[in-house]
Amino acid sequence: MNELIELDLVRMGFALGLVLIAIALSAWQGLGLAWNLAVATGRTIVQLTAVGYVLEIVFALNNPIAVLLIIAAMASIAAVVARNRISKKIPALLPVVGGSILLSTALTLAYVNLLVLRPDSWFEPQYLVPLAGILLGGAMNGATIGGERFVSTLNNSRQEIETQLSLGATPQQATTAYRREAIKAGLIPALNQMLVVGIVTLPGTITGQILSGVNPLDAAVYQMLIMFILAFATLCTTFLLIQGLDRQFFNQAAQLVTH
Repeated sequence: MNELIELDLVRMGFALGLVLIAIALSAWQGLGLAWNLAVATGRTIVQLTAVGYVLEIVFALNNPIAVLLIIAAMASIAAVVARNRISKKIPALLPVVGGSILLSTALTLAYVNLLVLRPDSWFEPQYLVPLAGILLGGAMNGATIGGERFVSTLNNSRQEIETQLSLGATPQQATTAYRREAIKAGLIPALNQMLVVGIVTLPGTITGQILSGVNPLDAAVYQMLIMFILAFATLCTTFLLIQGLDRQFFNQAAQLVTH
């Protein structure tokens, strides 16, 4: 395999030129996206540079506390972003979202560490940090899509739910169909990615490994692992979140409370 080509400042300058062309095209066509593209590009550069330096320190320390702290920070940001995209009106939503994301991610990482990878130390940052990042991203997206679908559906279906309650249905019985649809919606991106991976798209993991000189078959095996754990973590997160959200919409008298 050829050695990895180092992307120096000159090469990255040419790469940045693609975004500058996109900004120019946006301005020329009056799309109103020039500023958004510029801000997104700036944030990408700053955030990834900062992450690179932080992870370099974490990898050098090889300390479980440092690894857990970086994962906790990533999980906190994921929970806040998902909460903001679902709703800011629901009380105690952040703990529900955060708990769902954290629990599903922890379960998945524990399973992979103990049964699949089995590294020398359970906190090996080379594996734990990137896997946690991938899982948290998938869990956040699943929680956002599923949670937003569930909240909007319940707010728009008050009459139907109250009718079922008046006929003797329990809150869980009245929202069964809505919960199922929300969970399915949260899993759609992961399922779509699994259906086309290797045929239509080459995701970041396999692409990055191939570019870094890893044997393509080995890279494909690792990508399979990523797909499997993403599917589980996303489903687990969405399921836990919807169950928690369902309780937020009913009071102790089993009456519907919309938000």
